[in-house]
Amino acid sequence: MMYYKTVQLPFQSCTSSFEDSKVVVFSSPMDSTTSFRPGTRFAGNAIRVDSFGVEWYSPYWDMDLKEHNTCDIGDLDLPIGDVNKSLDIIQKTTQDIIDSNKKVMMVGGEHLVTLGVVRALVNKYSDLHIIHLDAHTDLRDEFFGMKLSHATVLRRCYDMLGDDKIFQFGIRSGDKHEFEWSKGKTHLRKFDLVGLKETIEKLKDKQVYITIDLDVLDPSVFPGTGTPEPGGITYKELLDAILSFGNLNNIVGADIVELSPHYDHSGASTAVAAKTLREMILLLHR
Repeated sequence: MMYYKTVQLPFQSCTSSFEDSKVVVFSSPMDSTTSFRPGTRFAGNAIRVDSFGVEWYSPYWDMDLKEHNTCDIGDLDLPIGDVNKSLDIIQKTTQDIIDSNKKVMMVGGEHLVTLGVVRALVNKYSDLHIIHLDAHTDLRDEFFGMKLSHATVLRRCYDMLGDDKIFQFGIRSGDKHEFEWSKGKTHLRKFDLVGLKETIEKLKDKQVYITIDLDVLDPSVFPGTGTPEPGGITYKELLDAILSFGNLNNIVGADIVELSPHYDHSGASTAVAAKTLREMILLLHR
């Protein structure tokens, strides 16, 4: 594990050793391809600071984070501006974690960082499926001439997984061609989370990775993001979705991405992200 920085301030009670932990948390401070408002590179440490205002105990899960061994290895040491090298570091770090039979919980960073994790997971899991909550399709083949972009990340995941392996919810923004291209390739639900519980039942025994772009939330709930998109879900709807993920039997990892903390001076968006991270870590401990 050579690519992460020493953690001075871990997320809440996530202070167990790597060896003793079932879940390993890291953040990927990359926003190299952000096309509107940059700043997601600052999310990880903002969430760590804010986590001290979040209780260890989750009444939703009836679980206490301090009673479950979790290691926060901190921000990965990513070279600013070098997308390929950054994705390589994320992939290698993920590979180290899953080769040690631990579950990965990543904090973005722009959504492209998900690709680094998925590249590692497909090397180990032969039947990987993705559940994707987001405001945006992220299915462009290129964006500003780039194959690797926050707007192409799920397309690049599709290139590895193929048809019927990606399930998208909350989608309300994208190029017309993306919506048309998705038909018969991904399962795309526009605007809301209707059908998520049925999808979870379908994927109950499959190997599943969960990626949550926090801009799936309405900007009235979560304004601190690079590409806010009105018409999103409420936090209660997101929380209900996370709790429903508890019915999956083989979650291999997860991420939350796209917090840009400095666009919300109230701190509410960072608080939302910190609480979401607590619930996601506990999900992986179930």
